[in-house]
Amino acid sequence: MADTLKDIPEFFENELGESIIARTDALGTFRELGPPDLCHIIKANAKPGVKEIGSYHYVSGVDASSSATLAAYLNSLTYSMDETQSWFTKSNAWRIRSGIYCCFNAFSRVDVRVEVKIPGGVESYFVDVRGERHEATAAIWQETYLSAILRAVLYSDDSYYRLAGYRKIDPITNLSAEARFLEAVEALFWRGWQLGSKPEIQVATSVHNHLTAGVMKYFGDSFRYMSLTPLFFDGLLQKKDPEVGALLAQAYIGQNEETRAVKVLYANLQQTPMSYPLLHVQVDFLRSKGHYDVALKLAKFAVNTTPSEFLTWAKLTEVYIDIEDYKNALLTLNSCPMFTYSERDMHRMPAPSKTHLPIKPDIVTSGIMEEDAAGRETEADSSLLRLPAPALHGTFAKAYTLLTRLAAKIGWDDLLKCRSVVFVMEEEYRIQKAKEEEKKGTSHADTEDQPGETPSSSSDTAAPAVAEVPVTVETSQEQNTLENEANDDSDVGEFKDMSLDDSDQEKTQEPSISAPSLERPQQAAEDKKEKATESVLQDVSFSFGNKRLCERWLDNLFMVLYEDLRVYTFWRTEAAHYRAQQMAYRKTGAEWELMGDLGLRLWHESEAKEAYEQCLDHKFSAKAWMRLLEIYAKEGNVQKALLAAVKLTVYHERWYHEIVYPTEIACNLNKLIRKEGLSKMQNILTSMNLPRPVQKLMTRYFDYGELFKVEGYEF
Repeated sequence: MADTLKDIPEFFENELGESIIARTDALGTFRELGPPDLCHIIKANAKPGVKEIGSYHYVSGVDASSSATLAAYLNSLTYSMDETQSWFTKSNAWRIRSGIYCCFNAFSRVDVRVEVKIPGGVESYFVDVRGERHEATAAIWQETYLSAILRAVLYSDDSYYRLAGYRKIDPITNLSAEARFLEAVEALFWRGWQLGSKPEIQVATSVHNHLTAGVMKYFGDSFRYMSLTPLFFDGLLQKKDPEVGALLAQAYIGQNEETRAVKVLYANLQQTPMSYPLLHVQVDFLRSKGHYDVALKLAKFAVNTTPSEFLTWAKLTEVYIDIEDYKNALLTLNSCPMFTYSERDMHRMPAPSKTHLPIKPDIVTSGIMEEDAAGRETEADSSLLRLPAPALHGTFAKAYTLLTRLAAKIGWDDLLKCRSVVFVMEEEYRIQKAKEEEKKGTSHADTEDQPGETPSSSSDTAAPAVAEVPVTVETSQEQNTLENEANDDSDVGEFKDMSLDDSDQEKTQEPSISAPSLERPQQAAEDKKEKATESVLQDVSFSFGNKRLCERWLDNLFMVLYEDLRVYTFWRTEAAHYRAQQMAYRKTGAEWELMGDLGLRLWHESEAKEAYEQCLDHKFSAKAWMRLLEIYAKEGNVQKALLAAVKLTVYHERWYHEIVYPTEIACNLNKLIRKEGLSKMQNILTSMNLPRPVQKLMTRYFDYGELFKVEGYEF
C-alpha cells in the first residue's frame, strides 16, 4: 500500500505545510516571472492513528484561468495514487485528503492559490508579499493565466531553470486555447514591461519584455507569424505606440512578406525616428540583403539615440564584423555597457524527508531509455573542467560570443595585433609611466631651487600629465586613477581571478595545427618600482591620442578566449598526431561532451559535431543529442535528426517533460517539416519501427504541426 503517486514526482515534507510556508516567505524576493507552480497535497490513511503526510511537486503549463481548472488538476491526482495490491488488501489505504495549488501572478506580484478538500469545497484566494489573504478577482485571474503560460513557454528549455521533479505539460493544446491566449496578451500588452526582460536589456519597454519574448518564441518556433499580424496591426499598433511596429515588421519578415515589413518600418520610423527596436529590425533586414553600408549608418544612429543599452552597441559591433572593420568592432565592443546577471526567480525549499521520482512503465519497457552514465565516463580532465567560459551569463556571454566571432574571422594572432593597435599595451604604458616619473623628478628638482614655491605645487601641476592621456590600461591597478570605475566594480566579480605576474607574460608554446604557438595576450602594466633605461626613453616616443581604454571585463574575456583556444589547439593537434600514428584517440564521454561545447563556442561546428558523436559512443548525454539535433536539422539530415528527437523525447518523458510545444525538439522538427514536408517526416518515422509507446510520443509533434498548420504540413 504505497503512499506515492504512480507517475508524478513527489517531495515529501518533514512537517505538514512547510513548503507552502517557505513559498509565502519568499514572495517578496521574486522580481520577474516568478517560480514554477507549486502543487501541494496531503494524504490520509484509512487506518486510525496513522499520521497524515504532505508532499509537493513543481508543475507548469496547467490552465490557470480559473479556480475550476486548477481544482481539476488537483482532482486528477487522485487517479494517480499507486493502487498496488497486497495479499489481503483490496485497495490502497492512502487517499488524497486535500491539496493546494499555488500560481504566481507576475503582474500584481501576488501568489494565487486554490485549496481543494476531497470531498468538499473549493476555496480560491491570493496571498500578497505580507502573507495576507485577499479575494481573487477576474482581473487577477487573467493576469495569473497569462503569467502561467509565459513561464511554461519561456522556461520550457531554459538551461538555467532546471529543477528535479519539475513536471511540464502543454500550455496550449488547441486553437481555441491559442485564441484565448492572444486575447489575454492584447488585454495586458501595455503592462508587459512590469514582467522584466532578458538579462541583456537594462530597461524593459513595451517591445522588449518577457511578454513579447514569450509571444515571439511561441509563434516563431513554429514559423506561424501570420497569426501575429492581426494582433499587432488591427489591435495594438494603431492604438498607442508606433514602436510595436518592430514586432509587426518581424512578423511580416517571418512570413516572407518583406514589402509589407518595409512599409511598416517606414511608416513607424516617420513617427518615432529614434526608436532603436525599429532601427534594429531595419538593420537586420539590410544585413540579410547585403547592404552593410546603410546598415552601419542605422546601427550608429541607434547607438546615438540609446547609448545606455547593451543591444545597440552589440548590434553595431556585429555590423563592423560584417564589413570586416575589426578595429572599430573591438572599440565598439569595449564600449558596451555591461549589466550584472540576475538569477531566475526561485525559492529555497526545506530538505525533503523523501524523494519519489517514478518512471513510467511504458518508458522502461521501450528499450530506448538510457540513464546517465556513472563511473569513469563522467570524469574529465581538469583543464576542461576549469575553463571559465561556460560560467559566463547575460551581457558577458553575449560579448564573449562577439569576441569569439572576431577570433574565428581573423585568427588569434591578428586579433592580438588589432588589440594592440586600438588599446594601450603593458610595455607602452610602462615606458610612458617611466617618462612621467622622470618629468615629476625634474619638476621636483626645479622647485627646490625656487624658494617661492612648494613641492606640493609642482606635484599638482605634474599630476594632470597622466590624467590627460586618453587611454586605459587593461586590468591594472593604476586604472583606479585613470578612469571611472562606477560600471566596472560590479562586473569584475563575474570572472575568475587570473594571475598577472611577469612570468605569465612569456609566450606559452603549445602545439598547433595551423601555427607553432599560441601567443598569450599581454596584460596591462602593474604598479612596479621599475623604470625603463634612459636609452629606451630617448628612443621611444608614444602618442596615445588614437588609443582607448580597455575595460577590465574585456581584458578578462581575452584571457577566457586564450584558455579556450589553448585547450582547443591542444585537442586538435593531439587528435591529428594520433591519426597520423594510426592510433585510437581515447577520451571519456564527459571530455568529448566538453570538447563539443568548446568547438561550438569557437565556431568550429564540424569539430563539435565529431566530439558530440564520440561522446554518445561512450555515454548518454541529453546535451550532446540536443546539439546534434540542431546540427542535423541545419544539414537537413532527416534520419539522424529523428533518431536524436526519439532519444530526447524518451529522456524528457522520463523526467516528466510531457510538453510537446514549444520545445527545442519541436522547433528543430518544424524546420525539417518546412524543408521536407510533413508526409515525408511521418513516413521516415514509421520506417524506424519504434516501440508503440515511443511511436505514440513522437507522433505528437506531427499532430501539433497538422493541427496548427505549421508551414509544410500540406505536403
